[in-house]
Amino acid sequence: MTTQNESNTLPPKTCSIERLVTLEDDVKKVLAGEKTATRRNGRYADPGEVMTLDDRRFVVEKVYSQSLGELTDDDARREGFETVEDYKQSILSIHPGMPWLPQMRVWVHEFREAE
Repeated sequence: MTTQNESNTLPPKTCSIERLVTLEDDVKKVLAGEKTATRRNGRYADPGEVMTLDDRRFVVEKVYSQSLGELTDDDARREGFETVEDYKQSILSIHPGMPWLPQMRVWVHEFREAE
């Protein structure tokens, strides 16, 4: 897996952490411990930043770039899906007309519940 920009040389954020996890189904998965990562076209958080969902706090542990072609079933499970194909179909249903290009890069945000 290529994890570009995993060091302190991250580019500026393109959006705020409040927009990182917004879909009701995704929020439910995070709160149930079924989703511990989310992928976005832009960078929404810095490592150490805290996201609050339903009065619970989640700290972002890692932020890195990954191509869609590098996704594994383990990655899909961290997103709350069983397989990459399940994840792919969910993303394509949310973004009609969007192509799924293996070389397309996304930003991965991994998080855990804060203690």
